[in-house]
Amino acid sequence: MTKPIVRKLRCAVYTRKSSEEGLEQEFNSLHAQREACEAYIASQRSEGWVLVRDQYDDGGISGGTLDRPGLKRLLADVEDGLVDVVVVYKIDRLSRSLMDFSKLVEVFDRNGVTFVSVTQSFNTTTSMGRLTLNILLSFAQFEREVTAERIRDKVRASRMKGMWMGGVPPLGYEVKDRKLVIKEADADKIRWIFARFIEIGSGTELARELAARGIQTSRGNRIDKKYLYRLLNNRAYIGEAVHKGDSYPGEHDAIIDRAVWDKVHAILTTSPRKRAARTRADTPALLKGLLYGPDGAAFSPTHTRKKGKLYRYYVSQTVLKHGAGSCPVGRVPAGEIESAVIDQLRAVFRQPEIVAGTWKAARAQDGEITEADARDALARLDPLWDELFPAEQARIATLLVERIDIGTDGLNVRLRMDGLTGLAREMMADLGAAA
Repeated sequence: MTKPIVRKLRCAVYTRKSSEEGLEQEFNSLHAQREACEAYIASQRSEGWVLVRDQYDDGGISGGTLDRPGLKRLLADVEDGLVDVVVVYKIDRLSRSLMDFSKLVEVFDRNGVTFVSVTQSFNTTTSMGRLTLNILLSFAQFEREVTAERIRDKVRASRMKGMWMGGVPPLGYEVKDRKLVIKEADADKIRWIFARFIEIGSGTELARELAARGIQTSRGNRIDKKYLYRLLNNRAYIGEAVHKGDSYPGEHDAIIDRAVWDKVHAILTTSPRKRAARTRADTPALLKGLLYGPDGAAFSPTHTRKKGKLYRYYVSQTVLKHGAGSCPVGRVPAGEIESAVIDQLRAVFRQPEIVAGTWKAARAQDGEITEADARDALARLDPLWDELFPAEQARIATLLVERIDIGTDGLNVRLRMDGLTGLAREMMADLGAAA
């Protein structure tokens, strides 16, 4: 009859002594702990327990910290799968902190390692040992929750006094001596952002302007619309400290005065849809001063609202003076006519004869410009058009277009070659600066 195979369990002994007193002796406390643990391991030889060669000793180190050389080596070997059982003389030799002890047990459980205390009959391989462990971990959880409550109460009390409690300071401030101090270079940007928002009332448009001006967050990131609205709602800028939705007078100085803050938030309380419609109404008309009817009269931009929706048009001066029916083309939808003109301009940018003509005109003023430079500059404008501000789109349209004649059979766009050349030079200058 064959004997059952007993799996070997590699046992590591950990010893610790808080003070350095007596460590110089030939037989000290660490030796006594190790001797008792080795004797216990020997008594379990029939269970397959074997002692590992490495020794894990910490002399003169408190059990209130996990920053111990011997313990770190033990945990490293546990993670590497070199240990099956950790043996100590008493539980407090491993740790005096219940929270630290629970962290160590988590490491042991994750790696399938059991824990044994020789003098306290504590063995996680037995049901009683696991019950005792669960009780200890319950106390550790209780200790963690009580500590968290104390921290939350401290933070709340500190915020009520207006104190800065750490973290990334808002743009416009820096931290000195654990207090928020105004950083003037960035504070000027914050004042401009608030003032500009009052002028245009649009977070989308303001975010575009900030990107064009190169204004970024304190970490060097782009200011998008989401960040912008958080910035505009940050009460730190009026000198307040906020905790759980409640605000208190802060220790720091305000960057924005209350009157500006109230104006901004009067705008923010307006429906975003209404603000967007108002912004579109204030946007420069793309073809203003360029559009003419079949009778030679100019068209003027106008708009109307129906059920809260904005409708934009270009209307003939003849109709405005003499009424409907006085001109065969009296009114055209702004969106349709603008899209048609933009499509024609984009097609022009790609025509070889236009590229060649632009290059020749530009070369007359700068002999170093190549035809490839002119082609790259005009090609670059096409994909960038939708990213431009409405005012910039209107400026380019005025620069490129001399006149647009609209009739019953379509429209005719007359370009300015000198304007095309000037725009190409601008684009090439931008390309050179970027390079």
